[in-house]
Parts: sequence; C-alpha cells; structure tokens
Amino acid sequence: MTDPVSMPHNHRRATCPFRPGPDLVELHQDPSLRRVPVPNSQLGEVEAVLVTREDDARAVLSDPRYEVGFAFDPDWSGPRSVMNQPGVLLNYDGDEHTRYRRMQSGAFTMKRIRALSGVIERIVEEHLDAVEKAGPGADLIRTFAEPLPLMVICELLGAPVEDRAAILERSSTASSIDTTLEVQQDNFAAMTGYMAGLVAAHRRDPGDNILGDLVRKHGAELTDDELVGMGLDVLVAGHGTLSGMIGLSALALLSHPEQLALLRDDADGSLSVGAVEELLRLLAVAPPLVRRAATDLSVDDQVIRAGEHVVISTLMANHGTGLTPSADELDLRRKPVPHLAFGYGRHQCVGQQLARLELRLALPALFRRFPDLRLAVPFEEIEYRTESLVLGVKRLPVTW
Repeated sequence: MTDPVSMPHNHRRATCPFRPGPDLVELHQDPSLRRVPVPNSQLGEVEAVLVTREDDARAVLSDPRYEVGFAFDPDWSGPRSVMNQPGVLLNYDGDEHTRYRRMQSGAFTMKRIRALSGVIERIVEEHLDAVEKAGPGADLIRTFAEPLPLMVICELLGAPVEDRAAILERSSTASSIDTTLEVQQDNFAAMTGYMAGLVAAHRRDPGDNILGDLVRKHGAELTDDELVGMGLDVLVAGHGTLSGMIGLSALALLSHPEQLALLRDDADGSLSVGAVEELLRLLAVAPPLVRRAATDLSVDDQVIRAGEHVVISTLMANHGTGLTPSADELDLRRKPVPHLAFGYGRHQCVGQQLARLELRLALPALFRRFPDLRLAVPFEEIEYRTESLVLGVKRLPVTW
C-alpha cells in the first residue's frame, strides 16, 4: 500500500486516508505557526506558513491582503503556464478577479445546473453499465470515478466525446507534482491549443453550454486568450478534484458498511444532501489553498512577513472543529456543518453546486445498482495518488 500522504498540509494516517496523520495533528496542536515545503510544478518547492485552525483559515481566506499565491503577471516573457494564462481566476485579485468571477458565476447559474440533472443522470447510468460490463474485479476508478466527471466537463465545454482520452491524460498531468517543468510546459501548450480550438468553434457557433454562454454574453469583452483560461478553469477544477472525491468517497463508504447502507437505502433522497457535505468535510481532497501576504500581517498574533506564502490545511481545519461524534468519524446523519472543501471567501469555488449535484447523483446510484458492492482486495492494498495535487485512489477493484 502506498502511504496516503501527498504534501505536509495534507498528511494522512498511513493506515487510513480519511484522517489527518499524527505529524499534522502535532503541527495543529503547536501554538506556533510552522513553515513547511509546498511542491509546485512551475516554481519548484515553495516555503509556506502552515495554517491548520478553522478560524485562522477563514480569517486568511477572507482578508484581501492575503493575495492569491501566484498572481498573474501581464509582462511575463517566459513560456505560457497556468500561472500566467489570462482568464484563470486564481491568477487575479481585486477588480479583475471580480470581473472574471462575475462572468463565470453567470455561467454556473442554478437554472443551468438544474438543467444538467438529466444529462448527469444519463452519464452516471452509462458508466454504471460500464462497471457491470467489466464484471467483478472492475476498477471503479477507471470505469466510473475518472470518466464520469470528464464526460460532464465535455458537456459543459461542448467538447467532442472522442477527445475524452486525450483530455483525461492532459488533466492528470496538469495535476501532478511529480513531473518536470518541461513536461508541464509541453502539456499546458497542448491544453491551451486544444481549448483554443474549442473557443474558435464557439466563436463561430456558440453552443448550449458554459463556454457557449460566455461567448454569447461576454464574447465582445473577452479575448480568445481569456476564454481559453476560463475553459481551462472549468476543465482542471471540474475533473481532477471531483474524480478524486468520487473515488475516495466510494472507498470511505465501502469501508463503513453501516454508513453505506444508510445512503443506499435512502429511498426519498432526504439523506443525500447531508451525506455529501459530510464526505466533503471528512475527505478534504481539494488542491492546496495558497495565499501570499501583500504586506506584514499576522495570524493568531504571529507575524507573517510581506511576500511570505501561507498554505491552508483544509483537512486539519475540517477535522479540528470539535464535532460530536468525533470529527474524524464518518457520520452521514451528522447535521451539515460549515467546511472548507470548496475554499472560503472571494476565491471560493465557482462550480461547487455542480460538484455537489454530481456527487448526490453518482454515489447513491452506484450503491443501488450494486447493493452488494465490496472491495475486491484488502483495504491495506489500496494505492493512492500521492503525486497529485488532489488526493485520490489509483485503483479501486470491486466485486459484487
């Protein structure tokens, strides 16, 4: 079994990927703020102040003086990367961020998300068919967790289904912290080239999807480069994180059969909303939330110097809330509590309601189609994606 540990802010117990590791708990209990290394595929290793307490995390994420970690540089002369791609929300603060976010939020309206329910249900059923066709021993990651959110993204962007395999490979590479800078730059060039083709197609004939909406409503005020960045936002954020979340959620439920039964037997769906919130809180699979102090600041009366980076441990913040029963335990009947799975403040995830909908539709459907679903290998043999910005499961063999 690979140790389910990726980065210092996200250390998990070696025997349980659902709980913070003892070293992270020790850092959380230390009243002083510690500096930890954070891998970055573009900059190498960056030292950052680790914030683990929920109230401190919310204070940092809501304070505009803590800027996004790697702000967009319009004068950048080097190879294009995600950190200098126009239109990518996490490259901006202030008025420009507000402008881009307003446009993207308009594309993720509740009306559009509700309209996607039927599409998502169809995609879920198609991939459950694929699991059944693969038969006992099927890898739930390859047949369900990875392709399902990718197909939803293809619908959102108007991307042809036949492009799925190439998009999946590029998305996985973009989320890796175990590649060279050259590989990342080549991969990003391929991603932007592909997205530029989609943008050009929507410029000619805007489709009934998010990218088409952006062209119709804001095409006159957005450059093609900006539209490419917005499309990449949807692709990377909407696929890698949700794929990791589906896979790890399935593992968590398979490891807690009494909780799985609650969700499987929830005929009227009344449990699903709270169940998804509990899984989001417990698993905290999202990429690191990195900020940079624009001036000398403080966290819990401790100085953060101008230019220093801060990294939020959403895992520890979500587990250190003093919940009863224990915050480390999976309890689908727990009354939903605020969590940081989608961030907090002005950079909170724009597509979070879509992610919630996909989880609410996918997970109950999986266990109702296969009511006797169980792991086909011992839990101790499960391997994790420790080389990715998003924690996930490499393979999840199941039987029924």
